[in-house]
Formats: sequence, C-alpha cells, structure tokens
Amino acid sequence: MISALVYDAGGVEHRTIEGEADLEAAREAPGTTWVRVSTPTPEEERSLTRAFSLHPLELEDVRGGVRPKTEEFEDHTFVLVKTVALERGETTFDEEVRTQPIGLFLGDGWLVTVTAEDDRVPVVSDIWQSVENQEGRTLKQGPDFAAYRVIDHAVDDYFDLLDTVGDTIEEIEEAILATPDETLIEALNGVRRDLLSFRKVVWPMREAVGVLARGGIDAVGESTEKYYRDVYDHLVEIVDLTETYRDLTRGTRDIYLNVVSQSTNEVMKRLTVVATIFIPLTFVVGVYGMNFGEHATNLPELTWPYAYPAVVVGMALVTAILLIHFRREGWI
Repeated sequence: MISALVYDAGGVEHRTIEGEADLEAAREAPGTTWVRVSTPTPEEERSLTRAFSLHPLELEDVRGGVRPKTEEFEDHTFVLVKTVALERGETTFDEEVRTQPIGLFLGDGWLVTVTAEDDRVPVVSDIWQSVENQEGRTLKQGPDFAAYRVIDHAVDDYFDLLDTVGDTIEEIEEAILATPDETLIEALNGVRRDLLSFRKVVWPMREAVGVLARGGIDAVGESTEKYYRDVYDHLVEIVDLTETYRDLTRGTRDIYLNVVSQSTNEVMKRLTVVATIFIPLTFVVGVYGMNFGEHATNLPELTWPYAYPAVVVGMALVTAILLIHFRREGWI
C-alpha cells in the first residue's frame, strides 16, 4: 500500500497514488513529499525504483531485515533502522524481543519510508499522523527532519524496552533472595537472550545514526545535523545501559548460585551435626553390643546391675555436651 503527503508551512495535501505517474507527480510537487509504503507488492516496488531511482537491493535489504545502516547514493541516502518491542513468542508464553525494519530514503525534497510488514510498532504512523494534523515543526522543515522524527521515535522505544528489562531483573533478584527456584534462573536466561537480541540492533543502529550526525550527507541539512547528534547521544547512552544490564544479569546469576550454595552448605552443616552426635553413641553401642557371653572377665561392668542405665545416661550426657558445643559455635 502506498500513501503520499505533500506539505509545507502552508498546509498538507494528500495525494492518491495509483501508479508510477502519480509517484513522479508527487515527487515534483512543490514543498516536501513524503511517500509511505507498507508491505509493497512487486509492482509497487518497481514503480518506486523507477520514480525515485532506488536500487532494487535497497528494497531487498528492507525485506531481508539486515542490520541497521546508512548508505549514500548519487541522488539519495538510504537509512535502514529497526524498531524493537517485547512481544509474546510464537513457541513460548515468555516475551521476546521482536524487531521491524524501516527503510528511509532521503532525497532532494522527498522522503520515502518502506516497511516490509504492517506496523506492529507505530513509529511511522505516529509521525505521519502528526504531519496530517499539522502538528509541530515538521511542516516548516525538510524531509531530513521528518526522517529524524521517525528515527528519534524508534530510539525512544529502545528506552521503554530497557526500562521493562531493568524492572524484570530487579523482580528476579528479589525473588532469588526470597525463595531461590529453578524457574527464576530460566527467566533470567530469557532476559539475557533479550539483551543479546537487543544488542545486535542497537550497536549497528548507533553506527548508522553516527553517519548522519557527523555531517557530510547531502540529504541532511546543517540545521538538522544537531538533531541527529542528539539521537546519537541517546544511542550511546542506550548502549551503555545495555552493557550495564548484561552485567546485572551476570551478577544476579552469581547471586542465585551463591544462595543455592549457601542453602546446600546449611543442609550439609545440619547433617554433619547429626552424624557427629551419633559417632560416639555408635562407638559405645558397638563396644557393649558385642556378645561376651556370661563370663566376660575383661568387662566386669557387664555384670553390674546398673550398667544399662549408666550407659544410657552417659550417652545422653555426650549428646547434650555436643549439642551445647554446636550451639555455641553457631552450627545449630
């Protein structure tokens, strides 16, 4: 589907696009032309490539979902960005990082945005709606400013995702300290996978925006470069936050292992106390449990009438002494 707006400080005009001729007419119209393309058909792609001199490989990159990048051509600049969102997975009930590529083609007085599928994240549609409603400064600026707003909106969503990930890490850490469970380490591994997927997007995204922020791109005016530098600064911050959260997940995993190890040590300590108490008792029972017969001259106490009560009392005293000792040592 192809839609087009032609706008300037005086207002906004909708253009009906039914073929290549309509695209060429919109491109040559006075003001700034924004052509929005969603899930283009092969025929629509051919019309775009002819009307705006786009290379077919550029559209293929949008469909293929390659890493974000910026490439400069003779009469336009191609910028591929990606939006991110946490969505429920197809094979799991856990949320996973989902990406959507957006191709931005910047030319002299025109902007073409291409999405390979319907917008799951309303990055393009939100900015498009603001232009339709004649809101903000976009009408007074060129296509480079509209492209900046789309990119900036996508980067703002990066912060939202990181906020969600950060809250999840805190919840997992609190749960681990309260009641460590194997499901918590599984959830933590899921967060680590999300951060890895996000990292694969944000690092090349920073490089792509950095090309626009450094200047020297014909399609980006000097007055707009400062806005791209601001987006670049945000991406640098996002990269730092991503690495920080990855470190936090490693730290949380270490906490889980330490808590489990400490719990195991407590169990072993109690078992050791029980075993230590029974060692002298077993020795006494073993000695006096042997069959000496009725004439055991080497153990005269066997014939003592109070031998059995004395042994029981002695075993009780040994047990009490050991328990008092372990209590003082803090083992029980």
